[in-house]
Amino acid sequence: MAARRQVTEPSMTLRSTANPCRSDPSVNIIYLRGLLETLCESLFHMTPGRLFLNISSDRDRAGQALTKADDLVLLLTGGGKRHLLRLQPGRLFHSNLGKVQHDELIDLPYGTTVYSHLGHSMLLLEPSLDDLMTRIKRNTQIVFPKDAAMIVRRLNLRAGSRVVEAGTGSGALTIALAWAVAPGGRVFSYEIREEHLQAARSNLEKMGLLKYVELHSASILEGFEQEGVDALVLDLRTPWIFLEQAHRALRPGGFFAALVPTTNQVSDLLQGLEKTGFADIAVEEVLVRAYKPVPERLRPDDTMVGHTVFVISARPIVDPEDPGRWLSEERKRFEARKVLEERVAEEESKRASQPSEKRHARPKLP
Repeated sequence: MAARRQVTEPSMTLRSTANPCRSDPSVNIIYLRGLLETLCESLFHMTPGRLFLNISSDRDRAGQALTKADDLVLLLTGGGKRHLLRLQPGRLFHSNLGKVQHDELIDLPYGTTVYSHLGHSMLLLEPSLDDLMTRIKRNTQIVFPKDAAMIVRRLNLRAGSRVVEAGTGSGALTIALAWAVAPGGRVFSYEIREEHLQAARSNLEKMGLLKYVELHSASILEGFEQEGVDALVLDLRTPWIFLEQAHRALRPGGFFAALVPTTNQVSDLLQGLEKTGFADIAVEEVLVRAYKPVPERLRPDDTMVGHTVFVISARPIVDPEDPGRWLSEERKRFEARKVLEERVAEEESKRASQPSEKRHARPKLP
């Protein structure tokens, strides 16, 4: 009986201790939370979040992916807020919803609901590429995930690919490239501004992708150090200036892409690509329209991610005889119309230069 009294006494004592503001609901909530924390720590030697997980059977399930120390994880909270953190034993995660010990997030399956010390629920998830790209320290405008996905697709990247990037910036696109070519591939990224390069290095290191990237603090006016790479992307204001350098770095038939925000830049780049030995040219724009995921009332979101950049892709070719044969059919038809218009204009000019008598011969009267 004595042992039983020792277990129950804390509960009885706490229940009878001060709760002076019973008429104030907010004070009651704080009181109850404090009571719950004290009971858990004194009786079970664990926090409320650990007590209510009840996932021991899931943890032993064969093939279950569990979190471990030094993993990058995502905590999703109410209202759609997303928090990216690296698990370090002994550390605390702080938010307006309360504290969570990192130790409580280790050895858990992704998809688990955890609780802060204030009792707020959070969803433990594996971060997506979108999360990695958008939650970095920014020194420059970053490439949107929707555009990065198109670039990775157009560059035909996969594990083991070797890709060159010009214009590292804050490293958002570099993250997507490294994520695509890992673990056997390599990204060679060039940036002339040292402060941007250091920011990108820090971001890549935090995301665990720096080991797949070589950062170069150099201008590309004289060309790239690499040759015969699988793909190359230019994230520069005037990419048409560097097409010769890009063509030399790429293997024949490799994959080229560039991104620019305005139509006049696209026109300049297209003319440069035609003159530099590129074919299979495409210009694309990615627009993303999200929908509200309510089955009974499915409708578009009030806002959408519209125009950000144009993605221009092409393939370097070796055709010394007639590279123009690989222009698009639309381009060939336009050139044919231009030739026809020039001939018509030339004929009209000849007519105009002739004397009026020859231009309009008068019929002879009978």
